[in-house]
Parts: sequence; structure tokens; C-alpha cells
Amino acid sequence: MKTNFDVLVNDYLVLAAKAGDRAAFGRLVEHWHPKLVAHAWRLLGTGDSARDAAQEAWIEIANGLGRLVEVRAFPAWAFRIVTRRCARIVSKLAHARKLERAILAEPETHVEFDPAIDASDARALSRAIGKLSPDQRATVALHYFEDMSVAQVAVALDVPVGTVKTRLMHARANLRAALEGERQ
Repeated sequence: MKTNFDVLVNDYLVLAAKAGDRAAFGRLVEHWHPKLVAHAWRLLGTGDSARDAAQEAWIEIANGLGRLVEVRAFPAWAFRIVTRRCARIVSKLAHARKLERAILAEPETHVEFDPAIDASDARALSRAIGKLSPDQRATVALHYFEDMSVAQVAVALDVPVGTVKTRLMHARANLRAALEGERQ
């Protein structure tokens, strides 16, 4: 149970932090961080994700503290920010699981290789592609087998263009390593 003294101290710390007092902000973090992590843990169920959500929330809290009008609203405001962060994490996890299920549900794609390519090379490439992560495999398939541009792959997979480029870079490196390993 909070005493009037606790409420007044919290109000003072919020006002001082709004005015730019780093020590006051540090004390706010010291007091509220465990409570925000506990709230995130209740929403997410894992300690690592909860700590990440609370940490990200503190960045938003620090950036938005100057716009907080009612200092007594700080606790509810901070918990709401953590709740939104947790909702984003849950949404991203659900999207990733949905994408993974969709990729795994797809039948094995039979890739038609140029007849000029040696059959053993084609089998080796097909095995190497099969060993890629689902994200890399989907990116490679859309870009190289479906002739989609990087931008089109980004739209199809609902990821940023930079993510597509990174996946392609890692996939090419993994394929190169796998194919060089088979040749030895």
C-alpha cells in the first residue's frame, strides 16, 4: 500500500526527471523497473522477453516524459507503454510462427535447373537449399526461382527490404559453404 509520502516522492521524481534531472530519472527507473518487468512477465511469460520489453519501454518513457501532463498518471502511463511493447512482441512472435507454419506446410519445391547444369550439381544445390533456415529458403525461392525483385520479396514476406538483402547475403554464404563442403 502506498503512503502519501510515497506518492509525493514519486511525483517529485517525475517532475524532476521531466526537468532533466538524470539522478531523479535514475531513481524512477530504480523504483519502477522491477514492477514493469513483472508486468511484462505476466503478459509474456518469459523473463528474457519481459526484460527486453521493459528496457524498450524505458526508452519510450524517457522520450515521452516531457509530454506527460499529469505526474500522478506516471504509473498507469508507464504500465500502458509496457503493455503496448508486450503486444508488439506477441504480434511479432505470432507473425513469425504463422510464416513458419506456412513455409513448412508448403510442399517441397522441385526446382527445374538448366539442362546445361550437371545433375549432381543440381542435386547438391537442392540439398543445400533444403538446409537453409525457413526464412532464407523462402527468400531464395521467391528471389531466384520466382524472379521477384528484392522489393517484391519484401512485400511478399512482409519484411523490410534490408531484411531481404541480409537474408539473401546469408543464404548465399551458407549455400557457398555447403557446396564447397560437398566438393571436398
